[in-house]
Amino acid sequence: MNHAHFSPRPWLRLLALGSLVLLAACERPPMESKQQGYRGTGMVQITNPRLKGDVAAANQIPVSIPPASAEGPKAGQVYQNVKVLGDLSVGEFTRLMVNMTAWVAPEQGCNYCHNPANLADDSLYTKVVARRMVQMTQHINTDWKPHVAETGVTCYTCHRGQPVPSNVWFTADAQPYGSNFMGDKAGQNSPAQSVKLASLPNDPFTSYLLGKEPIRVGGTTALPTGKGESIQRTEKTYALMTHMSSALGQNCTFCHNTQNFSKWDGAPPQRVTAYHGIQMARDLNLAYMEPLATVFPDNRKGELGDAPKLNCATCHQGVNKPLAGVPMLKDHPELAAYRPYTAPAPAPAETAPTTAPGPSQ
Repeated sequence: MNHAHFSPRPWLRLLALGSLVLLAACERPPMESKQQGYRGTGMVQITNPRLKGDVAAANQIPVSIPPASAEGPKAGQVYQNVKVLGDLSVGEFTRLMVNMTAWVAPEQGCNYCHNPANLADDSLYTKVVARRMVQMTQHINTDWKPHVAETGVTCYTCHRGQPVPSNVWFTADAQPYGSNFMGDKAGQNSPAQSVKLASLPNDPFTSYLLGKEPIRVGGTTALPTGKGESIQRTEKTYALMTHMSSALGQNCTFCHNTQNFSKWDGAPPQRVTAYHGIQMARDLNLAYMEPLATVFPDNRKGELGDAPKLNCATCHQGVNKPLAGVPMLKDHPELAAYRPYTAPAPAPAETAPTTAPGPSQ
């Protein structure tokens, strides 16, 4: 009986090809490592030297315009409808407007926010949003020093020369159960850059950067303890941590002690800064971004009609300190704190005399 000869070579070729496909998603060596904790704890930062150039290029700061004189009439006295920053001199106010154009809309120019026929007009939604963003910037630099310290932020920290920052998010529209053959995916198993394509809930923001759900991992008992440390919450927590690690370009050990990730004892000081960053992002989304849902047009909203919101990557963009820690705020003190301004009352109108004037003396 003749038996067909079976050669394993085609299968070996297929196996080799499959291996190449799998390895394509991995970062090839050499990688760089730097010890940042006690020896033996595994607290090491791993970086890819081939990505350093791209990260550095994305975090260059623009050239700063020389400061303007604070002397002279105030912007609120010269221009109409100046609701914030009216206490700046005309020179200071004009300098900031020029900088904001370069930071946010360098290609579109002033007309991105202003009606060229009437600069005082508020009909463009972009002007209303920009005014609120100036107030938000002042709020960050005044009330969130535990996170931004004296480095602070400006419009450029998020926008980087783009009208819409490259890292914003919207609340995900969860698929109803039975909407596809996989059933209820619980917001998981869908490729999403928000969690670096991991099999984790792909909306790690709504629960923590909009809501106040506790950030917890699995409990120490076999059954739920009533404190919410369920598998589902653990997965959502890991999704948020994956986002933060990617946004800052750091390993988990940048903020956590590997001996016990959940304990604060022995954790690096960056963990406290990150804690305040989570609180700050939630505050800004609730107080500033969400209320603008009535201002943004439909094409700028999410599929559920919500306004764009910020997360860690909005400012950090791959580095643990936005713009590599360069303090742009020192050149823009007008954004460093709240600047209350009351427009001067109009001069009283002259009234006509009730009697004819007498002869001059």
